[in-house]
Amino acid sequence: MSVLSRISLVALCLLLGNPTAYAADNGLEQLPFVKKMQLAKAGDPDAKMAVAQALESGIDTKADPAMAAKWYREAALTGNYEAQYRLAKLVDKGAPGLKADKSTAIKLLDSAAKHGHAPSENLLGQMFQNGDGMSVDLKAAVEWYKKAADQKLAVAQNNLGVMLLKGLGTDRNLDEAFKMFDQAAQGEDGWAMNNLGGMYEMGWGTKKDLDKAKLFYQKAADKGIAISTKNLVRLASLSATPAPASPIVAPSKP
Repeated sequence: MSVLSRISLVALCLLLGNPTAYAADNGLEQLPFVKKMQLAKAGDPDAKMAVAQALESGIDTKADPAMAAKWYREAALTGNYEAQYRLAKLVDKGAPGLKADKSTAIKLLDSAAKHGHAPSENLLGQMFQNGDGMSVDLKAAVEWYKKAADQKLAVAQNNLGVMLLKGLGTDRNLDEAFKMFDQAAQGEDGWAMNNLGGMYEMGWGTKKDLDKAKLFYQKAADKGIAISTKNLVRLASLSATPAPASPIVAPSKP
């Protein structure tokens, strides 16, 4: 049966009252895994999601990706597109007890993306850009990145910025690329901070400003972007070496 097929859910109640009401009143994050599972089996949609996340991460219970996929599927059936997105990522990679299925992963992402789920839109854009399970389609990649960027998803804003900077799937536009990197950096995306530093270093889409370049390279380095540390070292010795032909940029991970 399709993950998106309609199913009939039987409302179950515990002896001491409605379990879903208990979940809403007390906060799932405060409950032990056993209680979350009890609520999930009783039909609480938020508990289904919480159980799936616990099983995927191994927090408060033993990690079990195959069972996590089962509960993400259950949550997705309630219209939870975040669950559908997480299920797609698990199915895409596969795990012990869970067969990798690229085709199903793409279908799940496509459905969630068409319902406006920003992370799904961004990941679908990356798959179109990289030809991951489909033919490379840079224009489609840009379209999906833009949909997610319009929802202020920082990783998508950075990815769109890279496409605009390089002229991939769209006309090259340094001004718009700078805007995207700037917005993504405000959203705390580390790669965008590195890329914004590159724009300031090269004077692309903005006035050249090495002090600001160093500032954003440092911000990116503080977030663990290794190439930013190299960029800082290079800028420190800039007076002794020629400037690079272009800044080093890379799209963010989903």
